[in-house]
Amino acid sequence: MSSLMKGTAILTIGMFLSKVLGLIYVFPFYAIVGEENVILYQYAYIPYTIMLSVAISGAPVAVSKFVAKYNTIGDYEAGRKLLKSGLLTMIITGFLTFLLLNLLASPIAEIVIRSEEQVFTVEQVASVIRWVSFALIVVPFMSLWRGFFQGYGIMEPTAYSQLVEQIVRILFLLCASFIVMILLKGKAETAIALSVFAAFIGAIGGLFVLFYYWKKYRPQMNELRSQSSRNSDIKLTEIYMEVIRYSIPMIFVGIANPLFQLVDMLTFNNAMKNIGMSEVSDLYLSMINFTTHKVVIIPVMLATSLSLALVPTIAKYFNSGEFQLLKGAMDKSYQILFFITLPAVIGIALLSHEIYFLLYAQSEMGAKVLAHYAPVAILFALFQVTSALLQGIDFQKWIVFSLLTGILIKLVLNTPLIEAMQADGAILSTAIGYSVSIAINIIVLKKVLNYQSKIVLRRTFLIVILTAVMAACVLLTHKGLVWLFGPVDSKLTSLIVVSICVAIGVYVYAFISFKTGLAQKLLGERISRIAGKFGLK
Repeated sequence: MSSLMKGTAILTIGMFLSKVLGLIYVFPFYAIVGEENVILYQYAYIPYTIMLSVAISGAPVAVSKFVAKYNTIGDYEAGRKLLKSGLLTMIITGFLTFLLLNLLASPIAEIVIRSEEQVFTVEQVASVIRWVSFALIVVPFMSLWRGFFQGYGIMEPTAYSQLVEQIVRILFLLCASFIVMILLKGKAETAIALSVFAAFIGAIGGLFVLFYYWKKYRPQMNELRSQSSRNSDIKLTEIYMEVIRYSIPMIFVGIANPLFQLVDMLTFNNAMKNIGMSEVSDLYLSMINFTTHKVVIIPVMLATSLSLALVPTIAKYFNSGEFQLLKGAMDKSYQILFFITLPAVIGIALLSHEIYFLLYAQSEMGAKVLAHYAPVAILFALFQVTSALLQGIDFQKWIVFSLLTGILIKLVLNTPLIEAMQADGAILSTAIGYSVSIAINIIVLKKVLNYQSKIVLRRTFLIVILTAVMAACVLLTHKGLVWLFGPVDSKLTSLIVVSICVAIGVYVYAFISFKTGLAQKLLGERISRIAGKFGLK
């Protein structure tokens, strides 16, 4: 395996494990702090995520790009100059966003808390926002440093620092919340405050890893620096202008989901107050923005991975004028997206009661929200992929336009739809907003590339039929298990039902996919060897 492939594999595995850990910790955390308290955690994390994206501004990717560019021409001095300047810039922007989030903590809390009937007060929400803001001092600095290593093709520092950062954060979060809530019988806001502060502790852990790799690779980098050609006349002002132009769309793609969640966070409670439902407002919002969202986002991880791999391939074909190959890559991207995401979200919707009970607690409302929210994951994934395609053909500005249009529509529709349909209204407005953003992306792609594909429509129709067959088998299996075990009234029963239904669903879908030849066409003939071992061919 080449060093490039090895580094890419390490980075991909590290990012994947980090994301998986970011999902798994939610379930014990929920059990420790309780259903009514998890929304306080989310009240802090949504504005933090958005502010963090503003602080970083896509700089790590841009720095990686520039360092690699100048290293290629032998000007290693340019990369070090950019690192020194960039780290100073990240320290400043990190500190400024830390101050800004502190200043905005109370105004945000006042918008979120609209009634005395809600679980938390304005001061409690403002307090946890201030606690999480400390991470903004460290994380931007650390992210740019990772980008510098990646510019040299050294991926281990990014992969391992992200993993260590996540592990340290989760361990501190779970231990702190367990000590406060279980051992000391303390207040929920104290546990949540320490849990969000865990982002800062985790960042320190990641920083130590980067420092270790800096000591390890600095002699090698210094040797290259001493041999630098020093021929290029690099101007930092020009680089920063290009960084800004390149990074703004990257910011918007990264915070698309948090922006939609922010609209819910700022409008949901007030809309619920208008119809006299403030008492359950925090609970319903926690279901939409936290508990069900963590489940729904799992199928989207594929689309995110796909979109990251897509950009360089699409850019290569577009810049070299290989439009047939470009359209072929786009066709396959859409098909793989639907092939994996559609059955996953339908399966989640069908088993929503058992999944919610197994992961969280028995809740008819929670199961209903999960069932209605799951199909929206297809839109999340489609937005990621269409945005990646626009990046690949250098039409990033349309990503900003499409997302802002979708957010505006969500903002306009959210309150009336919530007042009419409560939690379902927030889900519906998200679906409409994302649909408009995706439609704009697709229209731009069609006009620029003259792209339209009958094969995608035909294959998607086939995928819908296969998913319908799978769904019927899952429903029959579910009914049989309920008849056999009785009502699902324990986590053990939920686990048994979910495990058997998922196994049946996966097997049926895989079997008919191979029999129709669809799986081989989308995933390649190599998958046939694996399928043969399970009797699917």
